[in-house]
Amino acid sequence: MIEIGKYQELEVRRFVDFGVYLAEKDGSVEVLMPVKYVEPGTEVGQMVRVFVYKDSEDRPVATTEHPYATVGEFAFLQVSAVNDTGAFLDWGLAKDLLVPYSEQRIKMHRGGVYLVYVYLDHATGRVVASAKIDKFLGNAFPNYKPGQAVEALVIDHTDIGYKVIVDNKHKGIIYSNEIFRPIEVEETTRAYVKQVREDGKIDLTLSDRADRRTAALADRIAEYLRSENAGTISDKMSPAAIEMLFQCSKKDFKKAVGKLYREQRVVIASDGMITLKNT
Repeated sequence: MIEIGKYQELEVRRFVDFGVYLAEKDGSVEVLMPVKYVEPGTEVGQMVRVFVYKDSEDRPVATTEHPYATVGEFAFLQVSAVNDTGAFLDWGLAKDLLVPYSEQRIKMHRGGVYLVYVYLDHATGRVVASAKIDKFLGNAFPNYKPGQAVEALVIDHTDIGYKVIVDNKHKGIIYSNEIFRPIEVEETTRAYVKQVREDGKIDLTLSDRADRRTAALADRIAEYLRSENAGTISDKMSPAAIEMLFQCSKKDFKKAVGKLYREQRVVIASDGMITLKNT
């Protein structure tokens, strides 16, 4: 079944003056790909990856262009026009994406950028968008394990951190103390699950388990250097000596020392000796 609003692999069935007709490998329903999207050398029987949507005359059409979002995804999109039907968003295709007035949280204006959810209107079979995003989030309880990698769309900055949409399905937050590099609203970033709360919201971090392990080891090394009984340590220490002092491998030790050095918490002398900075 050819799906409106999705990418799919379709077979080239026949050529016409204005393009080629595509269909599923064993299907009979065809969809037109206009000639301007047909790559030189395309042949009957070839499989092509296309996006299918409805054109201005409400006919299914295939394109090799890439929309900024597909059905089931959230995105920040700019309004290119407004009329009596609603607002029309630039989503990277020849035909703009409609947000009906009934799906606008606030009145949209030309040139404005808004967070929307892209979905298929089953009554019309058209791809449309909604700015009433809450009804599309949290409809199933999230099933994630701590440390699991997710995709997070940053949607708002608050006093305690950044609100995000996780994997286009769930609400999440990255608290300020879990942010180790600059991020911005509208950015999509890889994040890692800290915990799933009872209300279904997800606490995230930008640091994966390996990063957190390195950070914890770096703190242990710094604490050792601050202690009164600290001995001399060096990046040339043997693996056995490192294992005895810090219960870690030499590889992890060097990563942690490198982190301390980048953060300007330690000084490494020419002979490899490591000391706390300003001590």
